[in-house]
Amino acid sequence: MSKSQVNIGFLIPLTNNLKEDDSASKLPISEGANVFGRNDICISDKRLSRKHITLNASIDGSVDVVVEGSNPIVINSGDQRRKLYSRDKIRIADGDILELIPGHYTFKYVRSTVDKHIASSQAHKRVSYKGKGVDEAKKLVVKRQRQVSEDEALARILQMNELPPANSNEGLEAIRHFSVPKEKFHLSFRLLQVQGLPPWANSSSISIGDVIQGDVLVAVLSNYMVDIDWLLSACPVLSKIPHVLVIHGEGDGGVDHMKRKKPPNWSLHKPSLPISFGTHHSKAMFLVYPRGVRIVIHTANLIYVDWNNKSQGLWMQDFPWKDQKDVKKGCSFETDLIDYLSVLKWHELSVNLPSIGNVTINPSFFKKFDYRSAVVRLIASVPGYHMGPNLKKWGHMKLRTVLQECIFDKEFKNSPLVYQFSSLGSLDEKWMSELALSMSSGLSDDKMPLGLGKPLIVWPTVEDVRCSLEGYAAGSAIPSPQKNVEKEFLKKYWARWKASHTGRCRAMPHIKTFTRYNGQNLAWFLLTSANLSKAAWGALQKNNSQLMIRSYENSVIASLR
Repeated sequence: MSKSQVNIGFLIPLTNNLKEDDSASKLPISEGANVFGRNDICISDKRLSRKHITLNASIDGSVDVVVEGSNPIVINSGDQRRKLYSRDKIRIADGDILELIPGHYTFKYVRSTVDKHIASSQAHKRVSYKGKGVDEAKKLVVKRQRQVSEDEALARILQMNELPPANSNEGLEAIRHFSVPKEKFHLSFRLLQVQGLPPWANSSSISIGDVIQGDVLVAVLSNYMVDIDWLLSACPVLSKIPHVLVIHGEGDGGVDHMKRKKPPNWSLHKPSLPISFGTHHSKAMFLVYPRGVRIVIHTANLIYVDWNNKSQGLWMQDFPWKDQKDVKKGCSFETDLIDYLSVLKWHELSVNLPSIGNVTINPSFFKKFDYRSAVVRLIASVPGYHMGPNLKKWGHMKLRTVLQECIFDKEFKNSPLVYQFSSLGSLDEKWMSELALSMSSGLSDDKMPLGLGKPLIVWPTVEDVRCSLEGYAAGSAIPSPQKNVEKEFLKKYWARWKASHTGRCRAMPHIKTFTRYNGQNLAWFLLTSANLSKAAWGALQKNNSQLMIRSYENSVIASLR
C-alpha cells in the first residue's frame, strides 16, 4: 500500500450476494500506486499472488487497475463484464466491482467523498504552483482526455477478445460463414457440435448422427469409455447394424453393465494391457458400407458429455473397395492401419455381407479397401517395450519417422510447436526434449533440417474451468495432480486456452491437437487421442534403443506445407 496522505477511495469487500461484508476491513486507496494481493484479504489464499493487482490512483479520483499476477481478474462496470489477464490495464469508476480470481474475492471501488473536494483544490494548487496558469491547466485536461481515450480503446480491445454475442456482425464473420464444400466433407478435420453455443459456432460442426449414418453393414467402435444406454439413444441406427464390435477400455464394473445392456448382435473386446497404468485410450470408428469403408479418428469418449459439452474434433474419410486387379496393392496408410489393428487381437467375426458373401472381420479384412487417396498418415501407440525394427513403429518415434520424410517451407525453420491436450502426465525436462526432437523433425526445401521448435503447452486455467459450460465439473476431464502442474521447468511452456474464433472458449477441451506453425501458416497438424504423457507417446530407454509405451492411442497427421 502507498502511504500517501491523500485518500482517493476504498476497496470494500463484498459477500457472495454482493452486499458489503461488515466482517472484513476496507482497503484504503491513496494517491499513487497501491498494491493488493493475498496479504490484503482476511483469509490466506496462496492461489492469489502477493502482488495481484496495482491500483494507480490520481488526485481527481480516477483509478487505473493493472493485473500484476499470473491469474486474471474480472471488472464489472454497470452491465459490462470484462476479464483482464496478466499486464492488462483498465480504468475503473466509482461503484465498479473487482473480482480476484481464483477464489472469487470481490470488492467494490468507492471514491472517498471527503477527497472529492480536496482533489479539486489540489489540482488547482498544482497548476498554480508552477505558475503555468490557464494554458497549463488546459494542457492537463487535454492530456487526461487522451489517456481516457487510450484506456477506452484498450477496453474495447479486451471486449473484442471475449466471445461475441450471437447477433454480432463484427470481427469473426469470415470464420462464422466458413463451410466445407459437400464434396470434401469426408476429407475434413471437423469439430463436434456443442450445446448452448450460438448457431454460427456449430455451422460447420457435426454430431455422432452425422458420422454413423446410412446402411452400415459392420461397425467397429474403438474407445476408452462407452455408455451403451446413451449411445443407442443418440445414434439409433446402431441398433439396426447387423454386426457391431466394441473395443473398449472400461473396468470390470463397466464391462458387466455393457454385457447386460448390449444388443445380442454386439461383441465386446478389451485389448490386453501388458504394462501397469496403461489404458485402451484410442478413439476410432471403422464403418463398413456396401460401397466401401468410413474411417474416423476422433477425441470423444462414447458418453453424453463428450459429444455435447466439450471441444472435440475428428477426422474421417471414406475409402472404396479395391478393384480385383489392385487387391495386392497397398500404401503407407494401409500398412500402418493393419499393423495397429493386428495388435488389438479381437475375436474374429464371421459375417455374410450382401453382394460380398461370407467374410471374416479381422485385421486382414481391412486390406480389401483402397486407401491410396488418404490425405493423412496414421500414427498409433501400442503398449510394450519396442526395440529393433519396432522402435520407430509406434508413438513419438513413429511421428519422428513420418516427419523426416516430409519437406517444408523454409519459414518453418526453428518455428514453434503447440501441444494442446486435456490431461497432463508426470513430465521431466529430458522427456520434453525427447518429444520436441520428434515434433521438430523434417527438412526444409533446401534439404536442411528444420531445427528444434520451442513448444507451447495450451491448457485451461482454473478460471477457464469455473466459467465453462459445465462449471467445475469440467475439471474431471482435465486431470493432473498438482505436483505435476507446478513443476518449475514447465513455467516457460504455458500458454492460454483460447477458442474465440470457433465460439468454444467456454467449451472445455477434450480435443488433443499438436502442430507446428509460423504466423498463420501450419507446417503440419495432428489430431490425436494422446495426451501429453510418456504413457501415451512413449519414452526412450536403454540408451535410446527401446521405446516404452503404456497405452493404446490413435492419431492422424496432415502435412500442410
